[in-house]
Amino acid sequence: MEVNERILGIVKEKGPLLPVQVAKEINDNILMTSARLSELLTSKHIKISNLKVGGSPLYYFSGQENKLQNFVDNLNGMERKAYGLLLQNKVLRDSTQEPAIRVALRQIKDFTVPLQVNYKNIIEIFWKWYLTDNKEAKSLINNILSKKEKIILDKTRPLKEEATTKKTLDKPKEEPNKESNIESKKDTIKRPVKTADKSLFLKNTYDFFDKNRITIELTKEIKKNIEVDFIVKLQTQIGNVRYFCKTKNKKKINEGDLSSALLNAQSKGLPLLFLTTGKLSKNSKEKLNTDFRNIVYREI
Repeated sequence: MEVNERILGIVKEKGPLLPVQVAKEINDNILMTSARLSELLTSKHIKISNLKVGGSPLYYFSGQENKLQNFVDNLNGMERKAYGLLLQNKVLRDSTQEPAIRVALRQIKDFTVPLQVNYKNIIEIFWKWYLTDNKEAKSLINNILSKKEKIILDKTRPLKEEATTKKTLDKPKEEPNKESNIESKKDTIKRPVKTADKSLFLKNTYDFFDKNRITIELTKEIKKNIEVDFIVKLQTQIGNVRYFCKTKNKKKINEGDLSSALLNAQSKGLPLLFLTTGKLSKNSKEKLNTDFRNIVYREI
């Protein structure tokens, strides 16, 4: 108990601390120190961070939460962006954020507090900066919800542009010529090829499952022959591991595709397996090693 009390005193004075730092302070090995920290954590004498520094969490006392900001450099690029947005705004509306930010907000748990707000019988998720008090957060949320008219206007703009574009594209049909007839025939010839590609998509998906000893627990078709979600079980040396599997029949996979799929997987508490018939965009390929490093990505 004397050693544990020493650890408590050290963490209270110098926390947040890494296990290796505590081990050095008490002149003990890292294994025993980690066991002692775990014991103190279980008894709720200290807290542990979700953020990792070199793969290790930080241990700290209640009241030292503000000091966790000293370690934000250990967040990845998108997580730092989400951190900065929330720090600046104090409150963020989940539904209005880009997919990658929504994923990141769920990952930086040390700095975010999720709030469920019932607005006109619809439950919405808001994110509060962890040091913001509830009174201020409530006021900020009310301000955001009062801007509903502006949000509606923003949503209608693309529809007007789309309608204008459609009219412009429809005009050439009023003056049919030989060239347009040739183009129509070409389109007719191409369509069966696309259908064949779509049927191969599902075949390739199931072949991949069979080859890698993956069993299907649940199937949900999102778009016929284009997008299918699975809950699957992968056999490994340490036992069966469940995954949320997103499959897409798409030529180019962008950041939004990966972010959205990762968000779905996290909502189910499962790791993500992403299968596609296409290729990654340049930006997505780079982020697969940083922001999306936890995604298992395969081209089939």
